[in-house]
Amino acid sequence: MSQSTVKESMEFQTEVNQLLQLMIHSLYSNKEIFLRELVSNASDACDKLRFEAISNDALYENDPELRVEVEFDEAANTVTVRDNGIGMSREEVINNIGTIAKSGTKEFLSKLTGDQAKDSQMIGQFGVGFYSSFIVADRVVLTTRRAGTSSSDGVRWESDAKAGYDLEITDKTT
Repeated sequence: MSQSTVKESMEFQTEVNQLLQLMIHSLYSNKEIFLRELVSNASDACDKLRFEAISNDALYENDPELRVEVEFDEAANTVTVRDNGIGMSREEVINNIGTIAKSGTKEFLSKLTGDQAKDSQMIGQFGVGFYSSFIVADRVVLTTRRAGTSSSDGVRWESDAKAGYDLEITDKTT
């Protein structure tokens, strides 16, 4: 007598918090690296705006002096990195910040050498530098708006690096 079998396709279940913590703490050898990564991201955003503004100088929104600012608030125990670069739309935030394992992740992992000093130099090239914020923060907030869009198209992304993130549309003038 033969038995019939039922084949099911199942998805892996992951504990995002554990995966994210493992990634963060195995890639970074010192806590201060997060600041370099965030300033680098802000600088890249300014470079992207400069490039896109070549064909559309209205993207500067009457503020062509690109800048990156870092603010420390000891009382609130916060670090704020602010730039007036290209910004991101809601979709870009979901794709670039809300997606931990992007297509570049496999390439990034294949290039890791095991030498933390060398590996930390590559982190920003593969879009995982932003997550270094969670080395020093229990909660990270990103507020952005794509240059050239309405102030009502701002996006606020917030996460505690546990199960997910909150995303909301908000006003953002700069």
